[in-house]
Amino acid sequence: MTEDNLPVEPEHGNSEVAPTSGFATRQGMWSAGSGDTSGYGRIQRRLEMPGQTSPPFGDPFDAIVNRALEVLPALQGGRVLLDRGELTIHVDRADLPAVVAKFRDDAFLRFEACMSVSGVHYPEQTGAELHVVYELLSYTHNRRVRLEVTCPEGDAHIPSIVATYPMADWHERETWDMFGIIFDGHPALTRILMPDDWVGHPQRKDYPLGGVDIEYKGAWVPSPDNRRTYS
Repeated sequence: MTEDNLPVEPEHGNSEVAPTSGFATRQGMWSAGSGDTSGYGRIQRRLEMPGQTSPPFGDPFDAIVNRALEVLPALQGGRVLLDRGELTIHVDRADLPAVVAKFRDDAFLRFEACMSVSGVHYPEQTGAELHVVYELLSYTHNRRVRLEVTCPEGDAHIPSIVATYPMADWHERETWDMFGIIFDGHPALTRILMPDDWVGHPQRKDYPLGGVDIEYKGAWVPSPDNRRTYS
């Protein structure tokens, strides 16, 4: 370091600097709200559920649907959907125990395993706000099919399928815990993720948000007060 680039002492020398006083709060990293310069942040479009799919569905889906309708007359007139290579058969909740038993035991269908049970909440679907989705797998034929059942929020009851698929035990418990759907006949329908005395079901769209502020040095992130929207 030479005399030409030595640091310059401030004119006030060693005097103390007066403490600062806050006068405003800056929001976000660069601007208040989202830094959307594309305009897509305000785009709106109508979302619709896929409708009934008309046959033919293609192999092996035609064979699965035809056999299911043959051995389960209760499925006649029900909704069948083929979307993105996945087959979904909608089932009335009262018929669910008989349907899953036949899907497991019929030699042609032979769906030996229920790989998952999951819930979905659609508040805008009056009378069918709660959905339960069952993913069935046939080891014998290497096929998959999805069964879907609905129930209203005011009567959130669906028969348990644990008697047919014991592996659905904890899946039904989680769906009850997160969505409040009661699986009638389940051997021990208790919470599995939340504490036993927890109030409410966290994955329902009407579940209130809560949290704590995240504090940094000289800054903080307040707890969320609205739910993130996915589309």
